[in-house]
This record gives sequence, C-alpha cells and structure tokens, in this order.
Amino acid sequence: MLSARNQFKAKVKSVKLGAVMAEVVMAVGDIEVVSVITSTSAEGMHLKAGDAVKAVIKATEVMVSKD
Repeated sequence: MLSARNQFKAKVKSVKLGAVMAEVVMAVGDIEVVSVITSTSAEGMHLKAGDAVKAVIKATEVMVSKD
C-alpha cells in the first residue's frame, strides 16, 4: 500500500531504456504522463507497451506557465 493518494490506472505507451535511466510514457485516459525511472527498475518490472500499470503522482507543487 502506498501513502500517495494520486494513483491513476494507466497503460504504458512506450518505454525508452537508456544506460542509466528509462523514460516511461503512460496514457491516463486522454492524458499522457511521462515518468523517468532507473533502467534497472524498468527492466525489473519488465515494462513494455500495452502493460496495465498505475501512475502514482507525489509532488509538492504543480506549476503552470502561459506566455
């Protein structure tokens, strides 16, 4: 169980593995959420496009900018 309350059912759209980090792109409904995690974690979870996952968002601030 996680203490983070912002948990959303998502589907993995893509996983780009790098030497150290991995970019995981997820679809939460019509919204795209991108997470950067360690490649070791992505490989350990065997993440691939189409996987059902949870996007867990824990942030102290959300910024908005408009030019």
